[in-house]
Amino acid sequence: MVAVLALVLLSACGERMGTPEGVLSAPALAGNWTVINYWAEWCAPCRDEIPELNRLAFSSSELDVYAVNFDEVQGDVLLSQAADLDIQFPLLSTDPGPRLGLVRPTVLPTTLILNPAGEEVTRLIGPQTEAAIRHELALARESTNPSQ
Repeated sequence: MVAVLALVLLSACGERMGTPEGVLSAPALAGNWTVINYWAEWCAPCRDEIPELNRLAFSSSELDVYAVNFDEVQGDVLLSQAADLDIQFPLLSTDPGPRLGLVRPTVLPTTLILNPAGEEVTRLIGPQTEAAIRHELALARESTNPSQ
């Protein structure tokens, strides 16, 4: 079941490459707004937040949502933990933070909102709802492009 889910997620990602573990390598930000959520299996608030992120991830083709495991687990362990939390959006095999110049979170859950250039515009600490993230996205978009 986990392997099928991973294949479905990978097939929906177009030009992004999947790794043998069934997760994505650091994404090439394709001009979309991006949400990156840091989670861990042991994080109870993360478990509460995942259904909200699942809904957000499938709500728009103009928004990319990714999961990053805080503990940096890989392979089957990562897939098993993601399945246990029912993460239905793409997993990243590595933290894209260093490549993008992002400061690694120190508390969980942490959700980052990146503009289409891959720059962090909002950092949300604690469990979020789909509505709260949408609100923060709207504020970020407005501050980036006030004419809209």
